[in-house]
Amino acid sequence: MNEAAGPVVVVLDEQGGIEIDSGRWQRLASGALVSSGVVSGELNLIFVDEATMTRLNHEHMGNGYATDVLSFPIDGPATVESSAAESGESLIGDVVVCPAQAAVQARDHEGQRGHDGSLEDELALLIVHGVLHVLGHDHYDTATANRMQSCEQALLRRHHRA
Repeated sequence: MNEAAGPVVVVLDEQGGIEIDSGRWQRLASGALVSSGVVSGELNLIFVDEATMTRLNHEHMGNGYATDVLSFPIDGPATVESSAAESGESLIGDVVVCPAQAAVQARDHEGQRGHDGSLEDELALLIVHGVLHVLGHDHYDTATANRMQSCEQALLRRHHRA
């Protein structure tokens, strides 16, 4: 049996427009995973430019514009209850964030659920939102949106605003 030290978050900064604190965002994503019961596996957190995000959004969602975050679940999380927790070799998925898009919309979220309108708060929200999508959360109706927002806020309070 492989002794897993917890989930691994690999941060890739593939854009050059906005400075990214890789360590900070790695800790946030890792904390969100652990708090959600993930005990092992790997998550890629990728920061991309608007052109790349537009291409990904078109290829995967059919939309011809840059979006803020896209999530791609792969093997799924290894939780305490899952047999995948023993191997520690699953790829949880990818969370792709567009910092340029986050910068454009950050002020729009000011005052909403503790958001201060900063780029940092917007990136934190997008990362947690993306992680939750990879873990199977969604917001396709009011009930699921409320559950997801509740999880987001709890994770942000614990790992970003603490």
